[in-house]
Amino acid sequence: MNILGIIPARYASTRFPGKPLQLIAGQSLIQRVIARCQLAKSLREVIVATDDERIASEARKFCRVEMTRADHPSGSDRIAEVAARNACDAVVNIQGDEPLIDPAVIDVVAGALAGAEMSTAATAIINPEEYDNPNVVKVVTDAAGRALYFSRRTIPFLRDHAGQSAAGQLAAFPFLKHLGIYGYRRDLLLRLVKCPQSPLEQAERLEQLRALEQGIPIAVVRVDYDSVGVDVPADVARVEQLLARAGSR
Repeated sequence: MNILGIIPARYASTRFPGKPLQLIAGQSLIQRVIARCQLAKSLREVIVATDDERIASEARKFCRVEMTRADHPSGSDRIAEVAARNACDAVVNIQGDEPLIDPAVIDVVAGALAGAEMSTAATAIINPEEYDNPNVVKVVTDAAGRALYFSRRTIPFLRDHAGQSAAGQLAAFPFLKHLGIYGYRRDLLLRLVKCPQSPLEQAERLEQLRALEQGIPIAVVRVDYDSVGVDVPADVARVEQLLARAGSR
């Protein structure tokens, strides 16, 4: 299957303007994300999709760049513009703020597209602080591993363990944390972005709910990996510490 890896990147982040250009242990954030994506075996090519020439200038040193419109409401809309003008069977949307993304996770999400039009990844929630954190999106799946629902609320509700602590409830049930990586068959992606924002998507501010409300199955691959994103400036030091630790092994 001819699969492109597309990294949407924008300059005007509310919490961290210019984030893709932030240096992390001597390399820009976008450079580090590109390098990790290029280690994935399933991708024919890695492309950065951006509307900002500053990001484009940096990213062109390492991969191809596609300039996009500035008014896209989501990363999926941005990568759809790129997919529409590139010949491919499928694309994987990789977050531009994860400098430690595991290439194996990219590969399993891409591999799931052999039997599904859309795919994503999830991992077990272990940290009690993430249990009821609305910034940690939860997902529940059916017996075949297809998404039933994504929510910022903690799902499912454990009626028989409701009085227990977060740690107790995590021990009682395998809660899943959604990881923000998506695989799409090209035709499905181009069709999906033409659909209006759905009521659930607007309520939760989760774009993947648009697919579920359109009746599109999403294959959820469970992985032993937890994302380490750069959301705010304070995260830079945390990632640099992880890189230093990994380099000392």
